Amino acid sequence: MTPRPDLLTLSIACPPPDEGVLEVRPIVNGRDFLAEVVPGGVGGSRYLGVGPRDLLDHNGPLHATAMPHEVRLAWSGCGVEECCGALYMTVTRDGDHVVWAGWRDLANQDFDLPELRFTTGQYEAEVLRAGEDRSWEWPAGAVARLLEAGLRRREDWLVRWDCALEGVWASRKEPDRIHVVLMHPRNRADADLPWLQFGMTLPISADAPSVQAELLEARLTAGDPRATAEVWGGSHDAEQLGYPWPPVDPLLM
Repeated sequence: MTPRPDLLTLSIACPPPDEGVLEVRPIVNGRDFLAEVVPGGVGGSRYLGVGPRDLLDHNGPLHATAMPHEVRLAWSGCGVEECCGALYMTVTRDGDHVVWAGWRDLANQDFDLPELRFTTGQYEAEVLRAGEDRSWEWPAGAVARLLEAGLRRREDWLVRWDCALEGVWASRKEPDRIHVVLMHPRNRADADLPWLQFGMTLPISADAPSVQAELLEARLTAGDPRATAEVWGGSHDAEQLGYPWPPVDPLLM
């Protein structure tokens, strides 16, 4: 007898900012999958789902292809994977099914879970539905997402100033600002060479997120970002690159 396929629902947990983090909770066959799996590390008693911006964006990792790829589904404790654990699985498309398998947790070498097998139609429809749900997103978060997408399309700007975009971050506890983080130099193939992390904190207004993201992108890409950014981090010998040192701690700003 052929086993019935598994059924996936992606639930987005959105507690108040002071009470928890945004999570994508996979509900498999009506049960909270992460709630029934115990992390292998020492720092937490349960897994927290990865946030929706990372898992459910337009080209997010949950989309299945014939080429298997690994997805970080959850984390635990302090967030350091070797210490407190993080849950990974490999997702692949297998004919009319999408398969989650190859489970691992760096904090538990003996970790294993059974394969999950979903019908492709139901699975992809659910991933698309969850990705289109923006009810969890606050204005600064939307600006950060749109600005990061715009800056990643401006490869010419990043190459010109020898920078790589690490990300554009927003916190629900700081609804009036976002943070742009760049790495310099762009090519860090030689780990022994000095490097810097540049950061910029940008204010958020009441204007539409799309309008703000467009204006900020135009402003940032008009010149050298290193001229206006602050040094937020770097290698022990980063002062060789000629920028102010020691770095500024953005948490103390």
